[in-house]
Order: sequence, then structure tokens, then C-alpha cells
Amino acid sequence: MSGETEVELHINGQTHRMTVDIRSTLLDLLRERLHMTGTKKGCDHGLCGACTVSLDGERVLSCLTLAASVDGSDVLTIEGIADGVDLHPLQQAFLDCDGFQCGYCTPGQISSAHAMLAEYQRGDLSMATFEGSRADVITGCPRLTAPEIRERMAGNICRCGAYANIADAIESVAGERRP
Repeated sequence: MSGETEVELHINGQTHRMTVDIRSTLLDLLRERLHMTGTKKGCDHGLCGACTVSLDGERVLSCLTLAASVDGSDVLTIEGIADGVDLHPLQQAFLDCDGFQCGYCTPGQISSAHAMLAEYQRGDLSMATFEGSRADVITGCPRLTAPEIRERMAGNICRCGAYANIADAIESVAGERRP
């Protein structure tokens, strides 16, 4: 029995077919095989969020995701969020709101926020959703609040402590996307 398998992944709109070790993580595949180094290896234990990417529209920790297990999936990394040289509004908001200091966690923060905004738009709830008034829960919150953002982004760690600016950046983009 071989320890390798064939996978096909659609990463940032491009199809990649390759043989991978069955123990290889999606993070290692992205960084070491495809040289997409925007996604960072932080703790390598799924605790910090630096490796966050979108897999079929859902946030995943790429350091805990085996590449062989996601054959045929669509992957969106930080490299694929911008439209060519034009920054995505979320990336611009991080610049405008000074949502980073050292920048190491920034790709994971932006990738997580990008997927989180899509989750929110489709009506996914968080624990913070239920802390508002019953009217907000029943009718859906028309605006993504700071407590809601903090709850939804809780898995992404910033060692520099830029949380307030990160939340401001996300809130500024969420305000533009109101239903």
C-alpha cells in the first residue's frame, strides 16, 4: 500500500492535480508544494487561526486539514481574495483601520473575516446573536455588531493585540454589505 494519493483541488480559481502524501496537510501543500506562502503556519495545532482558508465556502484550519481528504474541493486563500491588483474591500479596510501590527496573523484574519461575512450574509447564527433582543434573533440582525464580530472571529489570535482595529475593519465592510 502506497502512502500517496492523487488529488485535484481548485485553488483560487485554478485547478491543481498532484500526488500527495496521505499525511500531508492542506497548509503544507499550499506552502511547500504550490509556494502560496500567504497562508501562515502559526501554532500547527489549530489554535491560532493563522492558517485559515476557505474550503467550499467554509472556514477551515488548513494545518488540521489533510490534503487527501479535500479532493475535488474549492480552496480560497489570501492570494485569491483580491481581484488582481485591486484589493478586496476587506483588505483595504484592514489598511484603513490599521488592522495589523506585525502582520503575521493578517492573512488568516482576513481569510477568516471574508468567510465569516459570507456566513453572516446567509444567516448563520453565533452565540452573540442570542445575546441581543428577541427581535434581533427573530428578524435577523440588520447589522453585524462588534460583539458579534468578536464572537465569530474568536478562533483567530493576534499576538500584537490589534483586535479593536481588526473588528473596526470588519465592521466597516459589514456596514457596506447590509441586506
